[in-house]
Amino acid sequence: MQLDDLYAYTGGKAFDPALPGVVFLHGAQHDHSPWILQSRWFAHHGHAVLAFDLPGHGRSVGPVLPTVEDNAARIATTLAALPTPRWLLVGHSMGSLIALEVARALGERVTGVALLGSALPMKVSDALLAATRDDPAAALQMINVWSHSASIAPFAAWPSNPGPGFNIVWQNLRLMERIARVNGAQVLPTDFAACNVYTGGPAAARALRCPVLVLSGSADQMTPPKAARGLIEACADCTVVTLPGVGHTLMAEAPEAVRKCLQDFAARVFGTSVA
Repeated sequence: MQLDDLYAYTGGKAFDPALPGVVFLHGAQHDHSPWILQSRWFAHHGHAVLAFDLPGHGRSVGPVLPTVEDNAARIATTLAALPTPRWLLVGHSMGSLIALEVARALGERVTGVALLGSALPMKVSDALLAATRDDPAAALQMINVWSHSASIAPFAAWPSNPGPGFNIVWQNLRLMERIARVNGAQVLPTDFAACNVYTGGPAAARALRCPVLVLSGSADQMTPPKAARGLIEACADCTVVTLPGVGHTLMAEAPEAVRKCLQDFAARVFGTSVA
């Protein structure tokens, strides 16, 4: 679905603004595709789904935006123009920071915010920031190893490679490489710099008047669960779930567990129950 210059995947169903809306926001140098399982499930179980490609990512027209706030303002403007009365925002990593700012902008139209692999602040090491600019191939290797749990991180071993033609780490690496090839080499350093300089998270979290779900992986090396402590403390109504043995790429490493957590949270914030 094209919304002006933004692309949003609707989960295989036509977008129906009369249904409860679920918005999925991806992380740095990604697009909507890591949300495929979760977005399709919601679309086929009574929800209107928008899994966005952020500006300058995937099928959305560029340029890539330099700050979390800029990305959030672009998404919020698009959502505000739609008649859907209630939104559940779901964001991963950089997308979780964007979700906080979108929720602040839309106010009471947001009935819940789910933050996966999040941290406040979301600082990036100087070495990794430099690599995103000067040696992007090395940066992608580091990011993909650190983004997966130790059991997954080896590129050629089970369970990263559970069967012929399927490899969790390689697929994530190829996705990030494709984003750079299609959308330009500036996406990676811009996204990581945006996370590194973002300081609005505590105020955005304190402003929330809706329930919040913070979902982490116990083996996350990029945003370990303890890094979400400030976020959790800032939220008035926060449910915390930590998935054991799971790394930063929660949707790939534990897709069903993530889906079930989001399903339960959606039932709470929308006041519905879906089998």
